[in-house]
Amino acid sequence: MITLLHFADAHIDMANYGRHDPNSGLPLRVIDFLKSLDTIVDTAIDEKVDLVLFAGDAYKDRSPAPTFQREWGRRIMRLSRAGIPVLLLVGNHDLAPALGRAHALETFDTLEVPRVRVLDKPALLKPEDLWDLPLQVLALPWISRSGIVAALNLSAADPSLVYEQIEERLTQLIQDWLEQVDPALPVIFTAHASVQGAQYGGERTVMLGSDLVLPGSLVKDPRLDYVALGHIHKPQNLNENAHPPVIYPGSIERVDFGEVADDKFFVVARVGRGKTEVEWRRLVGIRPFVERYLSLESQDGIAQKLRDALPPPEQVEGAIVRLVLEYPREWESIIDETALREHAAAAFEFQLIKRPQMEARIRLPEGQGVGSLTPIELLEKYWQSNHVETDEIEALKQLAERLVQEDGEG
Repeated sequence: MITLLHFADAHIDMANYGRHDPNSGLPLRVIDFLKSLDTIVDTAIDEKVDLVLFAGDAYKDRSPAPTFQREWGRRIMRLSRAGIPVLLLVGNHDLAPALGRAHALETFDTLEVPRVRVLDKPALLKPEDLWDLPLQVLALPWISRSGIVAALNLSAADPSLVYEQIEERLTQLIQDWLEQVDPALPVIFTAHASVQGAQYGGERTVMLGSDLVLPGSLVKDPRLDYVALGHIHKPQNLNENAHPPVIYPGSIERVDFGEVADDKFFVVARVGRGKTEVEWRRLVGIRPFVERYLSLESQDGIAQKLRDALPPPEQVEGAIVRLVLEYPREWESIIDETALREHAAAAFEFQLIKRPQMEARIRLPEGQGVGSLTPIELLEKYWQSNHVETDEIEALKQLAERLVQEDGEG
């Protein structure tokens, strides 16, 4: 059996909260991500895994600062020097939007780093391509819609038809690869993509039509022995208690409040032909996120209600904390923001999101009922109730009138 370490969505330069470390000069949040990455690299070296497979998105964008490239490179070079083969799949955050521009991982191929291979094109890899490991890998890096439309000479007039054609071509490509594999050797399929039925953070189901989404039947083909996915940050197995395991390990640190309740993992899998054992390794020391909501409906004891909305100071220590506060706009002056920030002083970062509410009711003239108003007049009342500017209302009315007219003609 092949021992595989699979992780994805490192995003090591996510520095959207907190301060800088005075010693290294790195943002403290970047250090959080690097600690998780160090745990993954240490595990691969200590347990002498046969292969490390990174399923895409090393950074948060396609042009990482040299400092962050240095920190990522140091970790990958540790694996290379330890003699551990590494496959780096290119994700959407790694890929340059313009044709011909280098992607964020290309340096490793350019410098021909020993035992490191970058997967930036769809490929079928056999043992001779994998340092003679008794293994086969089907690789599908991020597929940009514009790029594949140009490559396959497709019509871009209808996005849904384009995705349908792309899905058909990719399905046929993978089926062709599966016809070519050696049935005696295990087969891994890796992709940076969405898969039908997967869940984003916040339990939002992936729906066909909004982006290229691989069909579930494609990744659950029993001729595959392990499916190593990246792109979705919520850890999950899309083929639980069945073969092959279809694994999103998730991001290696919490990226934002959409992941507030998610633990973070990487996966060590023992992959054999027809049988694979999966071990989820939970990353410890992940910085906690705390999110609370409070809607004030009475002025009585507001200060206490604000304090009670947050956990005690010792429970927010080192956490990234956000309080979303709704209240009538006229109560603005009695919201003691200073006292609230003092209560949360031990937090790594505290965000107060204030949402003052305004009276939104528009009264109709006496004797006039809703049924007497046209749809356009009802819309105008709605926009007025939401305090939309007069010139914007006029523009919206013109658009609405055109839509109503077109609908009537249709």
